[in-house]
Parts: sequence; C-alpha cells; structure tokens
Amino acid sequence: MPDKLKSPVKAALVVIGDEILSGRTKDANTATLALWLNEQGVRLDEVRVVPDVTERIVAAVNECRSRFRYVFTTGGIGPTHDDITADAIAKAFDVPLVDHPEAVRLLEAHYPKGTLPKPAGAWPVSPRVAH
Repeated sequence: MPDKLKSPVKAALVVIGDEILSGRTKDANTATLALWLNEQGVRLDEVRVVPDVTERIVAAVNECRSRFRYVFTTGGIGPTHDDITADAIAKAFDVPLVDHPEAVRLLEAHYPKGTLPKPAGAWPVSPRVAH
C-alpha cells in the first residue's frame, strides 16, 4: 500500500477566456504556475480552458474542486463586460461578492490618475472565500 504522505499534493488550473480559446491571446500562466507549484511540492495535474460563460466556469471549478486539493483560475478578472470570473467563482461557492478596498488601492496606484476603467456595478469585488 503506497504511503499517502509521500503522494504529491495535486492541483488543477482553470484558464478562463474566449481570447485563449480563439488563439487571440497566448496562455502564459500555465507554465509559470506549474513551475511555482513544483517548487512548493504541489503537482499541477489538470488544466482546463473554458470560455467566458458563467455556467461553464462554475461547472469546471466545481468539478475540479471535488477532485483536487487546490484549484487555481486565471483570466476574466479585469474591468471589461466579459470579465465574469469573480461572479462565477462566487456562484460556484455559493457566497456573495464583497468589496475589496485593497484591490481598489492597488489599481489606483497602477493606472494614471483618472484613467482607471469603471465598469457598471460594484468593482473590484471578490468572492468572500477569496479573502
């Protein structure tokens, strides 16, 4: 019987974005995350790429979190109308989105004064479980 303590901890990655699936944007995050996880003793065991569709994101996250100790997501967290990751993650975990003042401060420091995009609705927000 294998020693469970010696089994690698496994993780999954859900890459979110129509731009990845269409080829308009090249995924640069998978290799970076895999290398970093390896350094932490975690093996990236599965990668899924899903479109900017809430139901598809929710399904992928829920399927992965039922099988893996860690689930990471990339994509879909910007200020444009198709950036729905935060909403989808909140839905997957059945938690509300909450204001994230630290993220606002970071964004304001990044963008030149007066140029921070402001989409409709509250932003930036994060699912309560992400804090």
